[in-house]
Amino acid sequence: MSVTIKDIAKELNLSKTTVSFVLSGIGIQKGVSKQTQERILEYVNKINYQPNQLAQSLISGVTKMIGVLIPSIGDVFYAKLVKEIEREAEKSNYTIIIASSERIPEREVKLIRAMRARQVDGMVIAATEHSQKAIARLLGDKFPFVLVDRIYPELETNYVIINDIHTTYTLVSHLIGKGCRRVALITTDTKVSAITDRLEGYRRALDAAGIPFDPSLYCEVPRNDYSAHVGRVVQELFDRNPDVDGFCFTAHYLASEAVMYMYKSGMDIGKYGMASIHENSIVGVLAPRMNIARIPLDIIGKNAVDILLNDIRENGNAPKSGNIISPKIIFND
Repeated sequence: MSVTIKDIAKELNLSKTTVSFVLSGIGIQKGVSKQTQERILEYVNKINYQPNQLAQSLISGVTKMIGVLIPSIGDVFYAKLVKEIEREAEKSNYTIIIASSERIPEREVKLIRAMRARQVDGMVIAATEHSQKAIARLLGDKFPFVLVDRIYPELETNYVIINDIHTTYTLVSHLIGKGCRRVALITTDTKVSAITDRLEGYRRALDAAGIPFDPSLYCEVPRNDYSAHVGRVVQELFDRNPDVDGFCFTAHYLASEAVMYMYKSGMDIGKYGMASIHENSIVGVLAPRMNIARIPLDIIGKNAVDILLNDIRENGNAPKSGNIISPKIIFND
């Protein structure tokens, strides 16, 4: 039979309220003496007491849980990001609840509501372009959260993102510096802030080199079931522009699908200048000369958790904090 707070209180000749305060971590705030706190903690350690987390959260108002909402758990990028967030949260004795919206607007809004219903203390959110109203509602309610990977420029929120404009500018400028004059941009999710910024970086690199923007080199892949479309989009690009000599991919999954298509089609991948935002193993094998902007997911995870926990401590009233992180650029050509 499990030991209850009532049992502990009876054994130590204390009130249940006093024991509850100490076990919930709010003994100091409630004026419990240091000696009494030490006495309680020594006893529960001795009997290996396992607290009822739900009961503790009802007393303290803190569940020690963080909700993490991402577009797709099947995407290795987000899977690794979640791992880093979890690792960092555990350092402060927080556990995480993970949910994947699968980029379905109604599902995303529903999951945000569900997270709050489960009484998470705050959320880390990699939102799609569809949830601005739901995010604005969190702001209005002063609910602690931090956006990662993408933002809503119209809203003043906590966020951790990468410097997408400068990163893409650097990659494309490098390809141009290596002699490429017909660099194609392969992109998707064009309503998401990160992708629009990457397009802007591409344009700026062309402009700096005196190369006019050519719409026929701009290739947009439908995000839903993208793997079924990348090959078609790449082939149509070659049909329109047989003189294309470089590629910039705004996401690692686009790079892997395009490289796979080119490999299966018997194309000489090495003759083209290539660059991608982030990386994966397929690209490393089939296109080892791909220039990469490696996104530091460990730094993003740490920054996101640090900002969120500070906002939780301030009950959603902490000044908004935004971190822009520069990826590590790796030139392989």
